Amino acid sequence: MTRFSRLQAGLALLWALSLLVGWRPFVDTLVLSSRDQAYTHILLILPISAALITQEWRVLRTMFAPSVLAGSLFLAVSAVAAGFASVWSASLPFDVQLTIKMSALVVWWIGAFVLCLGSRTAKLALFPLLMLFCMVPLPNVAVDWIVVLLQQGSAWSARALFVVFGIPIAQDGFLLTIPGLTVQVAQECSSIRSSSMLLVTTLVLAQVLLISPWRKILAVSIAVPLSIAKNGLRIFVIAMLGTRVDPGYLTGRFHHQGGIIFFSIALTCMFALLWLLRRGDGISQEMRAN
Repeated sequence: MTRFSRLQAGLALLWALSLLVGWRPFVDTLVLSSRDQAYTHILLILPISAALITQEWRVLRTMFAPSVLAGSLFLAVSAVAAGFASVWSASLPFDVQLTIKMSALVVWWIGAFVLCLGSRTAKLALFPLLMLFCMVPLPNVAVDWIVVLLQQGSAWSARALFVVFGIPIAQDGFLLTIPGLTVQVAQECSSIRSSSMLLVTTLVLAQVLLISPWRKILAVSIAVPLSIAKNGLRIFVIAMLGTRVDPGYLTGRFHHQGGIIFFSIALTCMFALLWLLRRGDGISQEMRAN
C-alpha cells in the first residue's frame, strides 16, 4: 500500500468511526431535514462538499502531509463537545443537544482531514470543509428568530410594492390591508426553505465562479435581501390576482404551490448578478496581470 493510500485509508477509517459513534445525531439530522422545511437545505450540503473536494482531489493529493498536532486538537475539541452534550443531556433541550452533537461531528470530520492529509491540504479545501457546518441544525430559538425576521422583511417589501403601484395600504405588524383584502404574513409566508436554498446555491456558485473575495461576499450578502424581495413579490402578486382577477388565487393552487415560480425569478436575478461580477472579476484579473 502506497503512502497516499495509507493516508486515504486512515481518513476513511476516522470518518467511519465518527459515523459509528455519532450515527444517532447524524440520522436525527437527516430525519429533521426531510420533515421540516427550515432544514431542507441540509440534505444538499454533504453531496456538494464531497463533490467540491473530489473536483480538486488531483491537486489536493500532491500536498498530502499529515498534521498530527493540529488534527489531534480538532479531534479533542470534538470529543469534549460530544461528551458535554451527553453528560448534560438531561438538562439540555433535544434541539440544543442535536446542534452540539452535529457540530462535534463536523469538527471531527475536519480534524480527521487535517490529521491525515495536512493543514496545507485543508486550506485548499477550506470552503467545502467549512460548508459542512451548514449541516448543523440551528436550535429552535434561532430558527424562530430567523422566521420572524423573514416575515417582517416580507411584509415591508410587499408594502413597498403596493406603495410603488399606488395602491392604498395599511400595515399593522404582519397584517397588510388593501382595498378589499387583509393579508397576514404568516410563518409559512417567510419562505425559509427557499431562502436557505437560495443562500446555499449562491454560496456554491460564488465560490465556483468568482475569484475576488469581496465579490463573493457581495453576492452572498445580496442573496438574503433578494430572497426577502422575492417573498414580498409573491405576496403582492397573489393579493393583486385575488382582488383584481379571481378570489380563488388567494387560497388556490397558485398560492400554495407557486413558490417555485418566484424562487426561479430570484435565482435568475442571482445568476445575472454573478455573471456581471464574473465579468468584472475577469477584467480585474487581466488588469493585475498587465
